[in-house]
Amino acid sequence: METKNYFLSLLSDDEPDAIAVIKGNNLYPDINGVVKFYALPESGILIAVEVSDLPDGKGEDTPTFFAFHIHENDNCSDDFANTGNHYNPDKVPHPEHAGDLPPLLSNDGYVWTVLYDSFLTLPMIINRSVVIHQNPDDFTTQPSGNAGEKIACGVITERKD
Repeated sequence: METKNYFLSLLSDDEPDAIAVIKGNNLYPDINGVVKFYALPESGILIAVEVSDLPDGKGEDTPTFFAFHIHENDNCSDDFANTGNHYNPDKVPHPEHAGDLPPLLSNDGYVWTVLYDSFLTLPMIINRSVVIHQNPDDFTTQPSGNAGEKIACGVITERKD
C-alpha cells in the first residue's frame, strides 16, 4: 500500500466505515465527540478522534493524557460499567491487548488525533465500545494499566451506505 498521501486523502475524501459517538458519564456529562474508523485496503485501520470538554486533571492549562481503549462489549449503559474488559482476543497481558490504543493528549479539554493500527480490522471492532479513562495508561499494571474511571464511551457501529 502506498501510504505517502493515502491516509490524508482517506480522511479528507471518504466517509468512515464505522463510527462511535462519544458521550461523558454522569460526572462529566459535557464530554462529547466522535471516533471514526477507516478500513485500509491491505490491513489495519485508521482511527480519527475528536473529543471536547475533557476534564483538566491538573486544574491548570497544561496538556493532559487520557487512556484510550477498545472494550469488549457494545454497552455504554450504567456509567459504562457494562463495556467489559479491554478487547483481548489473543488473551495476552496488558499493554498487548488488541484494544490497547495510544493515549489521547488533551489540550484545554480538546483532542484531535489520528492513529494507525496495523493489527485491528473493521470486523474485529464493530459492536464493541471505545472508552476514554480518567487517567493515563501506565502500560504496566494488570489487567488494564491503572487507567482509572471510565469517563467517556461510544459504541462502534458500522456505517451503511
